[in-house]
Amino acid sequence: MQNSGFDPESECYMMDHMNADHADSNLMYVKVYGNLWSATAARMVTLDKEGMDLAVTLPDGTQRIRIPFDHRLDDEADAQRTLVAMSRHAQAVIAQAGQQHSTTS
Repeated sequence: MQNSGFDPESECYMMDHMNADHADSNLMYVKVYGNLWSATAARMVTLDKEGMDLAVTLPDGTQRIRIPFDHRLDDEADAQRTLVAMSRHAQAVIAQAGQQHSTTS
């Protein structure tokens, strides 16, 4: 059986980087992939080769969700490529949702 986790040091580094430098991406992940559109903040709490867990701040409290990846990650470089692609996709979905909302208002 393959290990689904990264080396603990790598996981810690990637999560710290995402939480410190890409909090906006974490929030987009929970809105788009977690369908928690009312979320106001999100913090990555675990990251493995199968997915990520995020602690989400909502208007009525906090929640922890799991967002699976669309494939099993090979390594840290694959994690970076996948997280960037997910962020870009989420940004496009949010932009499109905003445009649809502005045309119906």
